[in-house]
Amino acid sequence: MVTFALIAAAVLIALLGVAHSILGEKHIIRWLLAHDLPRLLGGVSFTAGTIRFAWHLTTVLFLGLAGVLLVVTLGASASAVLMVVGSTFVLCAVLPIWFTRGRHISWVILLVAGGLCFWGAVTI
Repeated sequence: MVTFALIAAAVLIALLGVAHSILGEKHIIRWLLAHDLPRLLGGVSFTAGTIRFAWHLTTVLFLGLAGVLLVVTLGASASAVLMVVGSTFVLCAVLPIWFTRGRHISWVILLVAGGLCFWGAVTI
């Protein structure tokens, strides 16, 4: 029964993440970007990119949590859980690189955190 509950939770949180990105992009982000934005770090493009990556970061984190739930359901080791968490952080790092062309430096911290999780996974 617990296995079913965790799988159901993983599916629900993954669906929430996907819906969050699709509906947020369509109904919130596009509206926000159509209005006057502050000029951070030299321009509106950085502000717009930051809004986009921060919004979609939530989806990647939801998917990563769904992955953790699934591997726990399968009886995964701490090492496997760390691999999922590390992968989630690395995927999160791609968003600020993509949407702000690397100007939002959060990608550095996310990438290092992901690497540290991978290191922990192979040494634990």
